[in-house]
Amino acid sequence: SSQMDLLASGERGNQTSVQEFLLLGFPGAWHFRMSLAVLFAVMYSLTILGNVSIIMLVWTHPPLHTPMYFFLCNLSFLEICFTTTCVPKAIGVMLGTSQTISFTACLLQLFFFLSLGSTECFLLAVMAYDRYLAICHPLRYSALMSSIFSAQLALASWLGGFLALSVLASLLSRLSFCGPNVINHFVCDIDSWIVLSCTDTRLVELVTFIVSIVVVVVSCVITLISYFYIIYTIMSIPSAQGRQKAFSTCSAHLTVVMLWYGSITFLYVKPSAQNSLDANKTINIFSTVVTPLLNPFIYTLRNKEVKEALRKAFEGN
Repeated sequence: SSQMDLLASGERGNQTSVQEFLLLGFPGAWHFRMSLAVLFAVMYSLTILGNVSIIMLVWTHPPLHTPMYFFLCNLSFLEICFTTTCVPKAIGVMLGTSQTISFTACLLQLFFFLSLGSTECFLLAVMAYDRYLAICHPLRYSALMSSIFSAQLALASWLGGFLALSVLASLLSRLSFCGPNVINHFVCDIDSWIVLSCTDTRLVELVTFIVSIVVVVVSCVITLISYFYIIYTIMSIPSAQGRQKAFSTCSAHLTVVMLWYGSITFLYVKPSAQNSLDANKTINIFSTVVTPLLNPFIYTLRNKEVKEALRKAFEGN
């Protein structure tokens, strides 16, 4: 009868016997994990500091109250949220202080992480379109990109990012896990859920692929077309100084775009989840820790107006 009880409890627990997951992070010697945790903590602090500084700078300097900087503030705020969804938890995982994560927390982390990532794709496309209007239609720019229209575009990016992931999140929440519950990652990622689930995951994989194609490819195409016209227009500017000025504002954006799309295309635009999870982890460091840290610096260092505003802020003007 004890065997029968075990079988019965096993069957009962079979639906979703896994109530929490164990995040592996980066297995290795303690000093290796410790130095990684310190590195993550330093980069996370700098990311918050850099992005908050950009928001404060734009907020307090009226010359920067233009659509371009409004979008940049949105991007900075987004980077703060994006990196916060996973980096503090990842540090806990590496230190070994909080390696477990509940089913619900894991799903929520996954939802916010992917939704904010999708929002970033749309926002970068919007920023590319804004630069296209500014450079290719300078005389009509202020009429075309009004403050109301720029607010609508930013709102559409946020809504689009979260709506794109809502169907997928509801499908993921229905997956059941009967064990093993070890996630070979420092965040809850979609591939790990698909690999660990004991339900049929073909629909989830198909929806993931479709959402990735729609979000990444559509936003990437808009960005590339905008840049094709931008570069074509810049090349036809007669003065070298004019070309230099136009290109300096765009090259910063283009750098961010290439870093971002390079990492996410590798991670998400693929038909199957069964590729190397270790490679995913390394690439994920790039999209979750490195890119959010670089964005404020790339934009600030390449930009005369921001440098000027910074100079005034430091001089206490």
